[in-house]
Amino acid sequence: MAEDNGGALGRRDRRRGEVARFDPAALGPAQKGPVGQFFAPVAGFGVTISSMFRPIVTEQYPFEKVPTQPRYHGRHQLNRYADGLEKCIGCELCAWACPADAIYVEAGNNTPDAQFSPGERYGRVYQINYLRCIFCGLCIEACPTRALTMTNEYELAGPTREGLIYEKQDLLAPMLEGMLAAPHPMAEGTDDDDYYRGEITGPTADQVAWVRERRAGDPTLGTARVASPVGGNTK
Repeated sequence: MAEDNGGALGRRDRRRGEVARFDPAALGPAQKGPVGQFFAPVAGFGVTISSMFRPIVTEQYPFEKVPTQPRYHGRHQLNRYADGLEKCIGCELCAWACPADAIYVEAGNNTPDAQFSPGERYGRVYQINYLRCIFCGLCIEACPTRALTMTNEYELAGPTREGLIYEKQDLLAPMLEGMLAAPHPMAEGTDDDDYYRGEITGPTADQVAWVRERRAGDPTLGTARVASPVGGNTK
């Protein structure tokens, strides 16, 4: 006599490779006892009731602002070197890497009287459309000079669509104490590689003299800390 359990094929009746017949009842809910049937109408409130006795973890934003994680992807920032020159060289790799087409870059040529970044070119126009940006971070990975990074700033809402298109002046990092505002020549005796390796520790005396001669009223002249040539110490 073949074994039969709940309508399934017995082992001795199965051919090689044949599986048991599907039994829908096996996937149904288990039969509840008297106690389970009594509490069934309110069983769905179990999670709600248990949560009433747990600590409240709701953040009371915007009245209480909790700091973000250190690697949070927020608003972008265009960085500067220690002497004040911009790190962006206008290569447009960030724009090519952006999957949302949110970045627009136009490069310009550096000249002896208008040197904004080390090398031949700089980012003359730089725009980020935060209506499109998905904060994926691919742009900062594509940047060869670490000119573009992302801050922890996340409050980017605004009343107009035009206000969410950030221009270069909105993205440039603030001038730190000791920097000298561009444009000005590169540190004497240096090339692009010296800047990329981080060997520039601040503006040199020649750079300060160049700015004083052409822009005597530049406010950064009073705060610039003159540094020694590459490899030296800050005075």
